[in-house]
Amino acid sequence: MTRRGRARSVVVGAGLGGLAAAIRLRARGDDVVLVEALDQPGGRARTFRRDGYTFDAGPTVITAPYLLDELFALAGRDRRDYVSLVPVDPFYRILFHDGATFDYHGDEERLLAEIERLSPRDVDGYRRLARVAERIFDVGYTRLADQPFDRLSTMLRVVPDMVRLRSHRSVYALVAEHVRDERLRQALTFEPLLVGGHPFRASSIYLLIHWLERKWGVHFALGGTGAIVSALARLLEEMGGELRLSAPVERILVGRGGAVEGVRLACGETLRADRVVCNADPTTVYAQLVDARHRRVHADRRVARVRQSMGLFVGYFGVDRAYPALAHHTIVLGPRYRGLLDDIFVRRRLADDFSLYLHAPTRTDPSLAPPGHDAMYVLSPVPNLKADVDWTREGAAYFDRVLDALERRVLPGLGGALTTRFHMTPLDFARDLRSADGAAFGPEPLLTQSAWFRYHNRSPDVDGLYFVGAGTHPGAGVPGVLSSAKVLERILDR
Repeated sequence: MTRRGRARSVVVGAGLGGLAAAIRLRARGDDVVLVEALDQPGGRARTFRRDGYTFDAGPTVITAPYLLDELFALAGRDRRDYVSLVPVDPFYRILFHDGATFDYHGDEERLLAEIERLSPRDVDGYRRLARVAERIFDVGYTRLADQPFDRLSTMLRVVPDMVRLRSHRSVYALVAEHVRDERLRQALTFEPLLVGGHPFRASSIYLLIHWLERKWGVHFALGGTGAIVSALARLLEEMGGELRLSAPVERILVGRGGAVEGVRLACGETLRADRVVCNADPTTVYAQLVDARHRRVHADRRVARVRQSMGLFVGYFGVDRAYPALAHHTIVLGPRYRGLLDDIFVRRRLADDFSLYLHAPTRTDPSLAPPGHDAMYVLSPVPNLKADVDWTREGAAYFDRVLDALERRVLPGLGGALTTRFHMTPLDFARDLRSADGAAFGPEPLLTQSAWFRYHNRSPDVDGLYFVGAGTHPGAGVPGVLSSAKVLERILDR
């Protein structure tokens, strides 16, 4: 214990989960040091600034804003004094390969009108599906998202609910029971990809994402998601917490009794701690940062068996013109749906076709680009590093193909308007974020890798070692990683 009997907590990783955990620990009275390997906070949510453009590195869809409000309220602050969130409408514009479009709105009347325009016979089916999604949300999110699952008894208590909701079905299978038009099935099942899941493999419990968006809307932070990161870092420091950048952790120190003693940084410095909270990939933490003799449960063979989520190719680019008709979020679907997903998740091969997510934040916040310009990024799900892909050779050529597709389908004249471009591949996720297999979202959200089956928020191997972030319960996505810090707090209270 530190001065006056207060606990000292070291939080490893200043992603959104680590920032939230550090703030909650500081509000409890802990002395908190948050260490980050990169030269800026944010992790996957860090910021790139190039040639007058500002690019969010990763998450851009902000839902459940109350989770951010709670963090500021812990310190008696108002989130609106730190960062502004504005609604995005439509939530997403989906472009199908046959040329049809679908605007996904939060307002039910407008959403039903879009469904009727595309497939009148599916309006009533969607109404039934929405009621099912709401019931799933009431169990999977409202009751369970911020509850600890480090005890098997907790899992056993929710099994009847999961059986009643038939959670063994996939998201796609559930949607297909209610909606017949294949285009609508795709429009209503892509959301598991936002947390690293295959819509044909992810449990139907993940349909809660649909209702979560309907309930609280989709938002964007003025200044980009990086503005949220900066606001949380500022809040932590105002509360008396310490944030140290360019401070990668080399080893988690464990005493003879099996309890955590602190961390050793790559520079050789030791930070003593009563508890260590890792906002880092649990597979990497166990395999590389905790000595094998302290890992009775998470031995090398066990962590090597964890199935990681898919990888991402993310291309960032600026253009010297504006595309005012473009939606803030656009999903550009390719000619194949399940076949492409199986290539990514199952066959682990880089396909010739792709489906894309195009983020155009200057539709909402023009300050992110020079006047009259647009800043964008395009995201393509790809296999993780288990695939035989040499991204050092493929990266630039793959980006060229993606840009050509965007020019044909969405952004006429793109090739002649480019002013800056760069990209990230699964290699960058592995190197910069120390993500196992270069996966973008931690373990794949299969039913057998969710809740109690996911890495526990409290380590069963090392006393005083905890986890927050995408790799632990409740999982990836901004609401998930922010909720993981609430799970941590509940464990400590218990």
